[in-house]
Amino acid sequence: MARRHGARAMAKDIATGLGLTLIIFLIAAQVPIFGFFGAVFLPLPTLFYRIKAGRQTGAAIVAAATTLFVALGGGLSPDVFFFIDLLVVGFLLGELFLQRLSVEQTVVATVLAALGVGILALLMAAGISGQGLGALVGGYVEQNLETTLALYQGMGMPEENIRLITESLDRIRYVLVRLLPAMAATTILVVTWANLIMGRALLVRRGLGAPDFGPLNRWKAPEALVWAAIGAALLLLVPSLPLKLIGANGALVLMVVYFFQGIAIVSHFFHRKALPRPMRIFFYSLIAIQQILLLLVILLGFFDLWFNFRRLEPEVRR
Repeated sequence: MARRHGARAMAKDIATGLGLTLIIFLIAAQVPIFGFFGAVFLPLPTLFYRIKAGRQTGAAIVAAATTLFVALGGGLSPDVFFFIDLLVVGFLLGELFLQRLSVEQTVVATVLAALGVGILALLMAAGISGQGLGALVGGYVEQNLETTLALYQGMGMPEENIRLITESLDRIRYVLVRLLPAMAATTILVVTWANLIMGRALLVRRGLGAPDFGPLNRWKAPEALVWAAIGAALLLLVPSLPLKLIGANGALVLMVVYFFQGIAIVSHFFHRKALPRPMRIFFYSLIAIQQILLLLVILLGFFDLWFNFRRLEPEVRR
């Protein structure tokens, strides 16, 4: 009887987790404007049910959702691989939460593993399609550029702007293909960080326990990372295009890292001033949609190395 009850509970958890995952997937895949914001939540059901119901349940949700993604997406494609990779992020976070690692170890291990899975998936797709990896990625980028251009035309963008973009498509495609490593890494990094925060809050609220990373509004990047940022900036100044692209890839990833530090500073001051939650949500939303505020938060995180805006004592820095 107990075994039957356990099987029913497991089936219920799988069905609920799969249902939530599918709803998020459909929103992310079918609503272009909010697609990425919807995709950010995709790892959360897998993370939650991995902790709540165990490894077998979490793996079953990933396997079932993968099958549905392929069916609904019309087969294997870079977009489908991206959504599957987000499921992997949720499962890996659940596994690593139980290992009680530091926040840096948890995030880095998840990002590297998810990127590895994504690269292997693309190599498999390239082999199945008979294309090289470069041709597969280049074709995907070109298709998305054409879709974006059509969207701009539908939104009534001036004809001269459309013509300018059309004439620059080859150059834009060339640059985007070579910036994809950083774009993939930054996307997985943002999704991992967001789900780490949301997952911890959800687990604590449901009384399931979560790793104690300490107050994340006191987090800061390793100080030695500043040399990587300086090196990336110097590469952007050299006349060689390949070196510029290497610098651009490094700079994009490091901007996300320093954004995390900057937003931790913002959160620290919101907490000190006891700002009401609705106002915090309002200001965080502004930061998310206003590019100038986003840049200011990144600069805040970068210059915190010298100015120590939160007045952290040396022994609590990490």
